[in-house]
Amino acid sequence: MAARGRPRGFDADAALDRAVEVFWRQGYEGASLTDLTEAMGINRTSMYAAFGNKEELFHRAVARYAEADMAYARESLTEPTGYEVIESFLRANADALTRADRPSGCLSVQGGLAEGGDSGRIARFLADSRLVGERALAQRLARAVAEGDLPSGADPRALARYVMVVSEGNAVHAAAGSSRADLHTTVDIALQAIPRTQADPRT
Repeated sequence: MAARGRPRGFDADAALDRAVEVFWRQGYEGASLTDLTEAMGINRTSMYAAFGNKEELFHRAVARYAEADMAYARESLTEPTGYEVIESFLRANADALTRADRPSGCLSVQGGLAEGGDSGRIARFLADSRLVGERALAQRLARAVAEGDLPSGADPRALARYVMVVSEGNAVHAAAGSSRADLHTTVDIALQAIPRTQADPRT
């Protein structure tokens, strides 16, 4: 039986996708329950029944965003060398931040920029979410060091943090109106700092 208040034909995934966009455009604090339910095409009773409260909905939205809009981050880890992993990630990130069919910038960066009455929980949640990706990248770069396509003295954790700083900075600039070409220029400069060895076929 459908939950009370849930409209006939309710599509939870489609409603969640619309919630992602509201949070992405307005941030967690800026997105009111009215904004969310109107965009999702459901009433508050349906929202609470399907997704819980606003904070739980936001957690679900971020997970959905990571699964769909951040798929390129996982795909980049399959590149054959550490340098190619980093380049693939930063290039795809610059493209994703400036897609015509999505809001500019990044939900995981913009969603918690405004501090509000949540005692910093949202900002910490988003920081922890980004850290998951950073750790996965660091593990892949550690493998690159072990395989010899990054120098033995390279610090995988510091390098992964550097890459994330570049991507998050590009997200802020994209939200402020920087063009895709501008972001790729930043990537060009950032890539010059990536250490490489003769084992990297692109050296």
